[in-house]
Amino acid sequence: MTEDTSREALADTAPYFAGLSKQLMSDQDVVATLDRICDRALEVVPAADFCAITVRRRRGRLETLAWTDEAALDCDRLQYALEEGPCISSAIEDEPFLVRSTGHDDRWPKWGPRVAEHGVHSLVSVQLSAETLDPDRDPLGAINLYARKVDAFAAEDVERALVFGVHAANALSMSHLVSGLAEAVESRHQIGVAQGLLMNRYGLDLDQAFEALQRFSSNSNVKLRDVARLVIEAGELPANYEDVSSQT
Repeated sequence: MTEDTSREALADTAPYFAGLSKQLMSDQDVVATLDRICDRALEVVPAADFCAITVRRRRGRLETLAWTDEAALDCDRLQYALEEGPCISSAIEDEPFLVRSTGHDDRWPKWGPRVAEHGVHSLVSVQLSAETLDPDRDPLGAINLYARKVDAFAAEDVERALVFGVHAANALSMSHLVSGLAEAVESRHQIGVAQGLLMNRYGLDLDQAFEALQRFSSNSNVKLRDVARLVIEAGELPANYEDVSSQT
């Protein structure tokens, strides 16, 4: 059995989703939770190559606050620029969207051919509903799963994405996370700046810099965005932190 096959079998079990839900609700930091949702989405739907999360902000504005690959961020941003695309539709309409071939889907005639030119050929997008928090509240956003292959997703992938979307939305609907969504854009920017500083200071790559921030956050019980702020102010991790290079 291949790793992808075993993951698919695992994702079909109730205990798996129960444990997944617990993981998603274990962190009070909104940025860390969004990143965890992105990572776990690729585990639940292994046919996807990368993932991004669209979040609805004030006055219905949409913004991508977490992504596993810059290609996913670019695909999302192109939708906002063109004012069409499946993640926009998912964030507004209570239904999933399956795109089998981006270059040949008449629903989004401007967006589809553009992303196809960049090598993104199929997609699943599911809504992050806020019904658990408030039945009358607008949706929180959408999870967008992209693949390089044409027709990469089966009906079972859509079903798994829908189930995962419920657990992800429940995690984000917790009051301490929802209240933090408005701060997530600024937090994301600060974390990115802090990663760049650590990369230059310690010779780390992007993932290693983020892991260093997460370790300090966990060990010191300080929120990730506050750790990023400390790094920006000092130009490095605090002096009492263990040698970063020895942990990467």
